[in-house]
Amino acid sequence: MNKLLNDFQNFLEDQDLSPLTVKGYLSDLQHFERWFQQTNGEDLTIQRITPTDVKEYKHFLLAVERRKAGTVNRRLAALAALCKWARQTKQITSDPTENIKGVTGITRGPKWLDKHEQNRLLRAIENDLELARKKYPKRWVTRRRDASLVLFLLHTGLRLSEAIELQMGDIQLSERKGSVLVQNGKGNKQRSVPLNSDARKALQEWLAVRPQSDHLWMTVEGEHESLSGRTVQRVLQRYAKAAQLDELTPHVCRHTFAKNLVENEVGLEKVAALLGHSSLNTTRIYITPSARDLELAVENLITQ
Repeated sequence: MNKLLNDFQNFLEDQDLSPLTVKGYLSDLQHFERWFQQTNGEDLTIQRITPTDVKEYKHFLLAVERRKAGTVNRRLAALAALCKWARQTKQITSDPTENIKGVTGITRGPKWLDKHEQNRLLRAIENDLELARKKYPKRWVTRRRDASLVLFLLHTGLRLSEAIELQMGDIQLSERKGSVLVQNGKGNKQRSVPLNSDARKALQEWLAVRPQSDHLWMTVEGEHESLSGRTVQRVLQRYAKAAQLDELTPHVCRHTFAKNLVENEVGLEKVAALLGHSSLNTTRIYITPSARDLELAVENLITQ
């Protein structure tokens, strides 16, 4: 199975999928491999997978592990992708996943910050900057970078990889307008994202103190290398704790940007273009109520 997964990994990487997507496929397939070995008492090979195995695996995910529909469908999709590739490469003559249907789940919007949560986050950022200015002057540049980066994510909706890969040459900035050019978005798509006044202000405040580097967002100490995704996640976690937010990730910032656009009655076509979506169906999640939206609807219900 290791050789099979290695070959499949090479195939996925050749399709220009993100490293995170490839990692997800492999993790789900390893889960299936463990189930197959424990259930059938034999090592997994692509030729030994039957439609019954796929049905039983689906039942196991639902009835034994009690997984949510999204998880079940994701794992079945990974298995289906493997079998489709195996059939295309003539390793098998029929696809055992061909007639297996996914699970219909509850459609919920993604997690985003409501207006109160956004205000708490902005207040936490302001307090953090003021504290650094007064008590930790050596940390000031780093904290200014962190603040500007979070504000930039909230007001551009860029994916984490798109933001940290930005070079200085990708930025057009003046007092009244600005934009960033995403050179290599998802699916190798290039797009230009305009900067509103808040994004421009955050960038200008960072550019006023940043060290010299080709990277827009870089480490302050040492060689001024591009920030790692893990560093950005730690920054967001620190602000989440200060603002008493349940969750703050690059994707939560992206979803918040998109939700703000929709609530300001920006058309889905424009939202899709700004986010770099290839399909409006992807963008429609922002008009789907989130779990928090449903909670508020119930809380605001007045009993007659």
